Amino acid sequence: MDILLIVVLVGLLGFMFWNSRRRMQRAKVEQAEKARQTVPGAEVLLQGGLYGTIVEFDPENLDQPALIEIAPGVEIKVHSQAILRVVDPDEGVVSEDEFIESEASEAEYIAGVADGEISSLSDDHKAELRAQAESDQRAAERKNNPEA
Repeated sequence: MDILLIVVLVGLLGFMFWNSRRRMQRAKVEQAEKARQTVPGAEVLLQGGLYGTIVEFDPENLDQPALIEIAPGVEIKVHSQAILRVVDPDEGVVSEDEFIESEASEAEYIAGVADGEISSLSDDHKAELRAQAESDQRAAERKNNPEA
């Protein structure tokens, strides 16, 4: 019984050691990736929630402040560790197909409003609910009154 407890404790300690090493390796890889992406001209998110573009950054000397442009002509000095992450330039970009699809659906909606078929989005929702209720009522009537 005592040997089983010792084996479980050794196994638990081994797992904790292995897990912490794996986490440290993952953090080191993420830090290297961030350092590779942190170059002048890259758009970054700062820990304070500000977005800006790196003007000057020295990855070798992290004690030296980074120079970030937050608006045209407005540059601020921040600690290099205040750079939370490099913003992915493709984030939030709409593809041409998505744009064309949204334009078409908008045109259909505008045409429906102009024809008087649609007066607002809430009217659309109410009409859908009304149609669903009527459908449910007809189904219930058919169930209660089977045709012979």
